[in-house]
Parts: sequence; structure tokens; C-alpha cells
Amino acid sequence: MAIPLSAASGHLATPTVDQLAWQQMEFGMFVHIGPATWQNREYNNLSTPLGKIDPDIDTDNWAQCAVNLGASYIVFVAKHAGGFCWWQTKTTSYSVAHIPWDNGHGDVLRNLRKSCDKFGLKLGVYLSPSDKYHGAGLGGICKTPAKQKAYNALYREQLTEVLSRYGTMVEVWFDGSIVVPVADILARYAPHAAVFQGPEATIRWVGNENGFAPYPSWNALPEAEASTGVATSRFSTPHGNVWMPIEADVSIRRPDWYWSTTNLKDLMTLEQLLEVYYRSVGRGVQLLLNVPPNTTGHMATEDFARAKEFGDEIRRRFGKSVAETSGAGRKVTLHFPELQRVDHVILQEDCRFGQRVLNYRVEGFFDGEWHSLAEGKSIGFKRIQPLSPATVHALRLTVTSELEKPRILRFAAFNTHAVPPKGWNAPSHVWAPTPAGYWRGSKFDVDLSKQMTRAAQYLVHFVPQKGRVKAIRNVKILFGGESEPKMVQSIPGSPGALLIDVTGINHKIVLKGSTEGASRGTVLVQKL
Repeated sequence: MAIPLSAASGHLATPTVDQLAWQQMEFGMFVHIGPATWQNREYNNLSTPLGKIDPDIDTDNWAQCAVNLGASYIVFVAKHAGGFCWWQTKTTSYSVAHIPWDNGHGDVLRNLRKSCDKFGLKLGVYLSPSDKYHGAGLGGICKTPAKQKAYNALYREQLTEVLSRYGTMVEVWFDGSIVVPVADILARYAPHAAVFQGPEATIRWVGNENGFAPYPSWNALPEAEASTGVATSRFSTPHGNVWMPIEADVSIRRPDWYWSTTNLKDLMTLEQLLEVYYRSVGRGVQLLLNVPPNTTGHMATEDFARAKEFGDEIRRRFGKSVAETSGAGRKVTLHFPELQRVDHVILQEDCRFGQRVLNYRVEGFFDGEWHSLAEGKSIGFKRIQPLSPATVHALRLTVTSELEKPRILRFAAFNTHAVPPKGWNAPSHVWAPTPAGYWRGSKFDVDLSKQMTRAAQYLVHFVPQKGRVKAIRNVKILFGGESEPKMVQSIPGSPGALLIDVTGINHKIVLKGSTEGASRGTVLVQKL
């Protein structure tokens, strides 16, 4: 599970065989169901008696939903932060073995593995290191060494059960990173899985829960950022020496991950889902779209129908090209046997050799000359590029700047007769900064909970009343009273700002430290 470094300084970062296989799946379906589903809330408060959790779980229904979407795999939340386990575990009584369903013999992971095999899907698992039932905070951090030792043993046994009993996992989620040592378990039971967060991470979070990736989008980043275990898309660079592809997660009932009786109004429209697709898969980033079952254990009728509507439209638009080609070098031309209307192209680099294209132009040949139809920057694993619709004899991809000789795996033309979704080419949104508090006498102790209400990345600006902030020292970020040093970073060239990753909202968030230079001012928080 070692981080794949480029062969030598100055060489492009390239993916491992396993990373490339993961990227080729492109699109997965997340599944969240748990006691929170019965509580009409996002985080399990441990209030629901297990006897009240009595679904009739139908994993074939889930798998059919994933197929309808066009997803290649399912990532199932086998344990969320509340600690409830959906498989037959020996580690805790807070599990599926103690609910009425199937007389206590039910096992969702067992059933889901069978359904995935039946429907031709891969399976991944989310196993929260945070566990409210057993007193483990973000990352699996416990309050005393004795409790940490006990929880480490419990979590390691849970992970071993999940990875050893249910076949090959294509992805393993350690949401919020992880302090429990698990490298040996991963190496033994899931050596080829994509790992989300933690010291063994091979993939990274996009940095928001909107499903939107930045553009341009680069698969590489510096080793120093990759090694944190909580890297996001923010520090991506074509010059990075570590290949660590990005995953964008979002819920079909945005922003809620769990079904509730009140969030049907938040079910995304087809247009919104298309925007997510263009701004994730269309930017070379993996999409993980959550569809949450309801208290019956089935996908809600409305969600199931919307998922199919979305998948059908993606297949209609991009299921078959009118023509395609490949090639190497700065120009690749696609000829048509007769005049052809086009309105989109899909571009892909052969990423076995790294991500090489920095800028490109797509042109169409008609009226006896070449006309520019679109321009872009990164291509990487995949780029969905809408064009100014035209009827052409040929298309030409011209790479106007690159790191090394371009290798174009796919240059495919489409005639979708559809306009791209509104906002398809929008940059990553940045919210206006809001005040969170003040600092006086150089030291600060600021509660950021009201500003940091969603999983995302946040910039914290220290705006001095006079003078300037030369540096921020002794920084400590506390989630639920526990220090999480990896979740806060300084920003090169910005001595008065910090970057904070928030991967969950069920914790009080407090920032402490001191400033050098200005001794008083306002603390502003800006969501990225």
C-alpha cells in the first residue's frame, strides 16, 4: 500500500496498476443506512432501541439501482460513526445480529456480496474509525491509552472480519483518517483495494460533498501532501511526484446522506445530477453517488426512478460515439466519411505514462478551413468537452502545451443533441468569508462549529486590527475535544491563514494557538 512515487525527480508521476484499474471504473454508488435512518437525522444519537430497526433489506434492489445508474461498484457503509454494524460481528452487541430482521441472522454484507456478483458489480466498504458507541472520536482516537488499546483491538478485529469474509473489496473507506494500525490487515486481505484516507491512502477526497471537482484537475500532488493521509484536490499539480486520484462524493438527496421523511425535497433533479457528472467524471475524477435506502430497506421509489432517469440520459448521450481515434503527439485528427454534426467530445490520456497535457484546443474542419470549437486545460483520465455544435468533415485535437509528448488514448466524437448542464464549466465555488470570533493578546481560542457545518475544506483568515500577522504558532484543532493535527495545515505564502479539513459535522470544532506580529483582530472562515 506504499504511496506510488515517480521513478525519479523530474519524471511524471504515474499510477499503479491497481490505481488505474480503480479509475477505469469511473462511477460508483454509495449506500448509507443505519439507526440515523430511523431517527430522521444525519448522525446516530444512539436513541433508537434495536428492536425498532426492522427493515426488509433487499440488496438486489440496491444492485439494480446501481446498474440503472451506470455505476460499476457499490461502497456500503457497514459501520458509520454511531458504531452500529451491519454484518455478523463478534466484537459488539450493537449490530444487525440484535435486530428483528431475519431473526438476528441477517448479514447485509453477505447479501450485498451475492447481489453484486449477480449484477456484475464490484464491492467496497466504509468502516468508520469513529465509533460513538465505543467512545472513539474522529479517526478512532480515544481519550485514554487504555481505551485506545482496547478500541484498536476491537477495530482491527472488525476490519479483519469485513475484509476476510466477504470477498475482494475494491475500495476501503477510513473516513476522517485513522490512528488504528491497519496496514498489515490491508496488505493481507485487501492488497489491491483503493484506500480512502489514513496512512495507507492511495486515493483522496475532492474536498467537498457537492460532487464537484476543480478544473483543471490533476492526478498528481507533492509527496508531503500525499503522506498526510487526508490529502484533497486542493494541492493537485501537474508537477507532483505522487499519483493519487480523486474521488468526489455526493448524495442524491444532497446534502443529506441518510434517507429521512423530510428530505425528499432535496432529491436532485436530472439537471443537477448531470452537472455533477460533467464536473466529476467529466473532469477525470471518480464519482461516488449516494442513494440511501429507507426504513423498509429498499431504495425510495422516487430515488430509484431518478437514478434510472440519470443513468438513461448518460447512456443516451455518451453510450456510443459517432467515431473515435487515438494517437500520440501534439495533433490528433478524427476524420468522418461524410459531414457529421458534433456537439461533444470525450478525451482521455493514456495515464499509464502520466498526465501530460496542460492545454488543448478542439477544432472542426468545415467551409474549407479549421475552426476552433472549444479549448481546455487538463485531460487526464477523462475529459468530457462540450463543443460549439457544428457539422464538420473532421475534428482535430491540438495540444498547445504539455509536460511530455502527449499520448491520447481516446478522442471520441458525439452528437448528443443536448446542451451541457448549466454550470458544467463553473470553477470550484468559494463562499464569502464569515466572522467566527476575535483574538486579543496574540492567543486565540475560537469555536468554529457554527461556521463549519458541512464536511468540506475551510480557509481560516486572521485579519489584524492593525499591523500584520507574521506567523501562526502552536496551532491545535480539536474535534469533540480531541486534537486532530492532520486536519489543519499552514498555507505557503499566506502566514495569516490556515486550511482546515472537516470530514464530519457531529463534533464541536475549536481552534487554538497564537499569532506572531499583530496581537488582535477578527477570525474569518471561508468555505471552499
